[in-house]
Amino acid sequence: MTRFAFRCAATLALTTSLAACGGGGIFGGGSNAQTDPTQERRQSTIWDLFGNNNDSNKAVAVNKYLWNASLEVLNFLPVQSVDPFTGVIVTGYGTPPGGGRSYRATIQITDPALDARSLKLSLQGAGGAAVAPGTVRAVEDAILTRARQLRVADGRL
Repeated sequence: MTRFAFRCAATLALTTSLAACGGGGIFGGGSNAQTDPTQERRQSTIWDLFGNNNDSNKAVAVNKYLWNASLEVLNFLPVQSVDPFTGVIVTGYGTPPGGGRSYRATIQITDPALDARSLKLSLQGAGGAAVAPGTVRAVEDAILTRARQLRVADGRL
């Protein structure tokens, strides 16, 4: 009799596991009558962030040429943090090639347009010392010039 009980339990377990894999009905697995069969769900990728998306929570609103130019021009500064969603790059202190004074920079790219108004740069000298406005303007000009060069080299004019 125990052999019979064992066979019944094994058959019941096998039947239950096969039924769980099956489709349809109220236990899931199959199509649901409430969903539209023509509606297809698309998975998003990391590249969708850079597309022209109307949802401001998903789109990156920075100019890629200004972003890359900022990183290239200020490559002597160690990057502490970057946030492509807000367009902020924060660097640590570093000394430019041929210079004797160390600087720290915070860059914010506020708009997807390749425009001077899209770039906000803040430089700080060692120990919190102020940096001459002419120096800040020269670095901004270098970033804007490099961004234009990158755009021309990209060939998407």
